[in-house]
Amino acid sequence: MLKHLFSCLILAAASLGAAATDHSAVREALRDSILSSISGAEISGNRVKITDFGAKGDGMKDCRKAFEKAMRHADKKGGVRISVPPGTYYIKGPVTLTSNVCIDLEEGATLKFDPDPELYPVVSTSWEGTFLYNYSPMIYGYGLKNVAITGKGTIDGNAMSTFATWKKSQKAGQKRSRDMNHNATPVSERIFGDGYYLRPQLIQLYECSGVTVEGVKIINSPFWCVHLLKSENIICRSIRYDAKLINNDGIDPECSRNILIEDIYFDNGDDNIAIKSGRDNDGWTLGSPTENVIIRNCHFKGLHAVVIGSEMSAGVRNIIIEDCDYSGYCKRGIYVKTNPDRGGFVENIHVSNCRFGEVEDLFYVTSRYAGEGLDNDRYSTIRGIYVDGLTCDKATAAALVVQGTSQKPVSDIYFNNVSAGDAKIGISFSNTTGVVMNDCHIGGIAGTPTQAAEKDKIFDR
Repeated sequence: MLKHLFSCLILAAASLGAAATDHSAVREALRDSILSSISGAEISGNRVKITDFGAKGDGMKDCRKAFEKAMRHADKKGGVRISVPPGTYYIKGPVTLTSNVCIDLEEGATLKFDPDPELYPVVSTSWEGTFLYNYSPMIYGYGLKNVAITGKGTIDGNAMSTFATWKKSQKAGQKRSRDMNHNATPVSERIFGDGYYLRPQLIQLYECSGVTVEGVKIINSPFWCVHLLKSENIICRSIRYDAKLINNDGIDPECSRNILIEDIYFDNGDDNIAIKSGRDNDGWTLGSPTENVIIRNCHFKGLHAVVIGSEMSAGVRNIIIEDCDYSGYCKRGIYVKTNPDRGGFVENIHVSNCRFGEVEDLFYVTSRYAGEGLDNDRYSTIRGIYVDGLTCDKATAAALVVQGTSQKPVSDIYFNNVSAGDAKIGISFSNTTGVVMNDCHIGGIAGTPTQAAEKDKIFDR
C-alpha cells in the first residue's frame, strides 16, 4: 500500500512543476498514511513487579536472574508488564527480552549494567551495517512481537571504564568485519567478541514487530543507544538522553519501517538520529530499505540532528522531519551522506518547520562522504528532497551544501522558506540538477533599496 502511495506521491510532486513551492499536501498525505500503519506494542494487562522475582534495588545485588525469571513468567502468561520500583538494580550481563513484555521503569528506578565485557555473550547482531556475531547488547530482543520499555526511570549502560575506551583498539576488528562484508563471508563465520573491541549497543531490537520505547532516560551507553534493526511498527516517544560517551547515537533505525519518533530530548555524544540500511554488500544482498519514518517535535542537541547514511546501501525513502528545534548546539542540522562504494538510494525526504541556533552546516548532502570509495562505481541515487521551513541563526561553515557526482548528480531538491541569519558560505551546489529555491534568505533579508543621494547621481553631459 505504502509503496503504491509513494509512486502516486512522486507523480503528484512532479505534476506541481519545477517552480512549485508548496509540497505540504504531498507531505501530509504521506504522513497520514504512515501513521495509519503504526501502533507500537500491545501491552499486556497482566502486572508483576521485578521484586516479586528476587530483585532488589540496592545497587549491589545482581538482578539479572530476576529478569530471566520474569521473562519465563511472561512466556507462561502470554505477556506481562514488569514494573520496576524506585531503586538501583544492578545487572551483571544482558537483559534478553521475550515477546509480549513491557519493562516499566517507575520514576526513581535505574537499571545499571555491569560493564565487564565477559558478562555479555556473543549473539546475532550487526555492527556499523555489517551482520555478524558480537557482544550482546545490554537490552536485547530478537524475533519478538509486542515489546515495550516505558516509564520515567533511567537505563545506565555504565560503560565509562570499559567499552567507552575501546574505539582506539577497534580498527583491526572493524576492518575484518568490512572485509567479510565485501567478500560475502557467510554470517555464521563472522564471529567477533573477545579481542576485536567492537562495542555493543545499549538497546537493540532485531527483527521485532510492535515496539514502544517511551519516557525513559538513557545514559552512559557503550555504543549506539537504541538500535532498531530489521524491525517494524515502532514508536519512540519522550525519551530523554544524557549519553555523551563515544559514538552514543540516540536512535538508529536500520533496515526498518513504519517508525514514529516524537517528543525526544536529545543530548548525545554523536548523531541524534542516524537512519541506516546496511553497509555495502550486506545492504545490497538484504535489499531491505529503511522507509516510512516520521520524526516530529524533537529537541536536538549533540553532533548532528538527523543523519541519513553513510551505511545506506539498501536505500532510504519516505522520511518526514517536521516541527523540530534545538535544545543546544548541533554541529550539523540535516545531513545526508554517502560515497561511491555504497550504492543504494535516498528519495522522498521531507523537512518542514525545523529551527536551529548556531550550527556548522545547516543542510548538507554529499555523495563524497569522507573522501571514501572514489575508485568505485556504486554511485548512490539521491533525489526528491523537499525542504519547507528550515532556519538557523548562524552557520559557521555553510548554510546549504549539495554535492553529487558527475556520474550521478543529486536531483530534484526543493528549498522553500529557508533562512540563515549568518553564514560563512551561503550556497554550494555541485553536480546537481533540478534545484529550486523560493523565499530563501542567507545572511539576512534585504530591505527596501535606498534612494540615490545627489552625489551618487550620474548626469548626461
